[in-house]
Amino acid sequence: MTAPFVRPPPQEIAAARRLLAPFRALFDPVFVGLDRVPAHRRPLLFVGNHTLYGALDAPHLWMELHDRHDLFLRGLGEHAHFKIPGWGALLTRWGIVDGRPEEAGKLLAAGEPVLVFPGGTREVAKRRTELYQLIWKQRLGFARLAIEHGATVMPFGMLGADEAWTIVREGQELIEGRAGRVLKPVYRALGMPEESVWPLALGVMGTPIPRPVRLYFHVGEPIDARDFVGQGDSGAWALRRAVEASIYAGLDTLRTLREEDPGPMPLRRALRAARVAAGLKL
Repeated sequence: MTAPFVRPPPQEIAAARRLLAPFRALFDPVFVGLDRVPAHRRPLLFVGNHTLYGALDAPHLWMELHDRHDLFLRGLGEHAHFKIPGWGALLTRWGIVDGRPEEAGKLLAAGEPVLVFPGGTREVAKRRTELYQLIWKQRLGFARLAIEHGATVMPFGMLGADEAWTIVREGQELIEGRAGRVLKPVYRALGMPEESVWPLALGVMGTPIPRPVRLYFHVGEPIDARDFVGQGDSGAWALRRAVEASIYAGLDTLRTLREEDPGPMPLRRALRAARVAAGLKL
């Protein structure tokens, strides 16, 4: 029997916040719409877009929701993560579960706030023409779960990270080249399709270091999944379309905000991040 999940203690969360601090100073995140998060404790399902590599922005949203609303979001992770020694244990420690529908259902049934990226690893493995695109294929998983558990769906969009790097070679190009001899068996061992192979993308001065882009987050209006009960898959599709539309509208809002936002210049943010990192105490 699996032991019940226990949140990391406050001092551990504080240590994670300190680790994030230099990155927060560098990327200077802007949050819009967090006041839309309802105070009720019916199941909440946060649904959003995955950006390139999938790790630059989501931790900031997670921490902001924790600090503002006392939400400990339970993420749904790709199965392969839990096959990697050490890494899977770390994710589990922070409440992330294998993203199978039955696991997600257990969380929602227990009233836990859940975070899901329906595009999964494919959406992380961007092609050059796929910046900020939702790649959800024909999946209805999150919509069916939300309807089944009467969840409130919170659509969110994240802008900035797809431009932190420039894709030099797409994943498929790597697979078809010499790198494929290494990548193919690795991805097979992890049970991941070749379409999920990460691209080679470069940032600052042609290095893997991400550019100091500013990160923007938009949380849309809550969508009550109970409004779609009793409609079968047509209801699930309608809910999915409503969530997609909200995410894309949020991204458009963020683009407009970014165009009008002077914000601290990248060099100033980089210097501020360096000062924060220099004084970091864990």
